[in-house]
Amino acid sequence: MKRIVIFASGSGTNAENLIKFFQNSDNASVIQILTNNPHAKVLDRAKKLNVSALSFNRVELSKTDDVLNILRASKPDLIVLAGFLWKFPEFILNEFPNKVINVHPALLPKFGGKGMYGMHVHKAVVENKETETGITIHYVNENYDEGAIIFQAKCEVTPADTADDVAAKIHKLEMEHFPKVVDEILNKQIPNSK
Repeated sequence: MKRIVIFASGSGTNAENLIKFFQNSDNASVIQILTNNPHAKVLDRAKKLNVSALSFNRVELSKTDDVLNILRASKPDLIVLAGFLWKFPEFILNEFPNKVINVHPALLPKFGGKGMYGMHVHKAVVENKETETGITIHYVNENYDEGAIIFQAKCEVTPADTADDVAAKIHKLEMEHFPKVVDEILNKQIPNSK
């Protein structure tokens, strides 16, 4: 059975979707949720779904081996960043090569980089009068949103769309595609193409 650890910072809708998707799977299960926000709704979702959940601070993630040691103990086959807002430490990436993925709410390389998450991305898409946007699932490397792209799904952006409209379309794409792509990655253990 493949083991998935999810990092999240907020409400955890993607985390919950992944947990539910794998609940009856013979292939994989979500064994742990880790968050940098002790008040994140993702903790409540994990508790309701009987998944272990822990919060940590910036020092525990980046300056000590605390989070790394939790991951070593969990032995994940895949680490999934689902709305996780901090830069992932390079020393953890080195310990889990090609095993950390992220979902980004735009078609990378557009609208990526530091500070580009959530509504910041959707507002930028609308302000730039884009005709399409989507999601990008990619491997995580030492730079924000620059890892090898695994999968993209697109949706139309109309001139009448607000940032909230775009957010709803992106959310729908994430709910539909993210668990399936995670499952495919675990089945194939796709190597990272540098």
